[in-house]
Amino acid sequence: MQLSQLSDKFRAVFNESDYRTFFAPGRINLIGEHTDYNGGHVFPASITKGTFALARKRDDQKIRMYSMNFEQVGVIEFELNNLEYDKQHDWANYPKGMLRYLCEKGYDIQTGVDVLYYGNIPNGAGLSSSASIELVSGVLFEKLFNLTIDRVELVKIGQLVENKFIGVNSGIMDQFAIGMGKENSGILLNCDTLAYEYAPLDLDEHFILIMNTNKRRELADSKYNERRSECEQALKQLQQKLDIKALGNMSTTQFEQHKHLITNEILQKRAKHAVYENERTLQALVALKSGNLAEFGRLLNASHTSLRNDYEVTGIELDTLVEAAWSQDGVLGARMTGAGFGGCAIAFVEKNKAPKIIKAIEEIYEKTIGYKASFYEVSIGDGAKEWDGGPPTF
Repeated sequence: MQLSQLSDKFRAVFNESDYRTFFAPGRINLIGEHTDYNGGHVFPASITKGTFALARKRDDQKIRMYSMNFEQVGVIEFELNNLEYDKQHDWANYPKGMLRYLCEKGYDIQTGVDVLYYGNIPNGAGLSSSASIELVSGVLFEKLFNLTIDRVELVKIGQLVENKFIGVNSGIMDQFAIGMGKENSGILLNCDTLAYEYAPLDLDEHFILIMNTNKRRELADSKYNERRSECEQALKQLQQKLDIKALGNMSTTQFEQHKHLITNEILQKRAKHAVYENERTLQALVALKSGNLAEFGRLLNASHTSLRNDYEVTGIELDTLVEAAWSQDGVLGARMTGAGFGGCAIAFVEKNKAPKIIKAIEEIYEKTIGYKASFYEVSIGDGAKEWDGGPPTF
């Protein structure tokens, strides 16, 4: 897909050729899994796959939206004075929610828009396509109407859309990574305070390989709620003697000294992951700042081991992918990313050994699981922005 093809489609759908182009990336979480709701840190980065939007202002109150990913749905149309959630509007509820909350917060949007969307984020890969649509929409409204919106405010509006308009109880990491992303940088983020710090991720001879299990994540939601509850129970037992607000407030040393307060072995394992994973995330910042990619890779491997053994959210598909990656020469480190029980894993791979590595992992996975995994090479790119006219990565 070329940008010129999007232009042609925009003209065909809206019978207009005057538009501006915007882009918002997808995201991966490099390390720091299941730490956000435990008061810890996450370490996301925005990737070079994402959502493009071609948009123009209209002279009336009409909003017309079209997605090349859902062409069978056709043009979705509504009025600026009717921004209620509508099940019939399908994917367009994400940009509609952004528009609604921008208007509610007093931003001056007085006319409608025509927008064409196209996303090249692999479907169902857990790389935050919904947050990508939210943020590309937020930026296009901001730029088309000459608004001044603090970027963290726009990120919070994106989360509001997800939580209140769509009804998904998610945290802020996805929108934050997509809105605040920076080329060749990871973001160490405290999801509670939104304190953040960029870390250099100059991969040079390496790239990030996203490995999709192609397994539907049926268990992810129920197990997510179960793990969250288990961590809350462990925290309550620790709080009988310790003045802590969250598991992420503890050091590993403090945890080892007081883990006996958690009387259930399973709860103890869950809490151990939350505490140790948060510390690994902080250590990852130090490793990247000192340019120690080998140590960063070791931390990724330790993260997966903990998610497999202590948090028990991986499953045979993710373990097969990650362990196959570990066995290849030229893999710096690998781990599952996301909620678990399917979805994706990431590996840091030497560029010149990539074809051989991918082929080997592919063969091991298909032989073990019985169907193929999918593989995507990505780089770390900028966050949501108006597209500068350079060649896009489709």
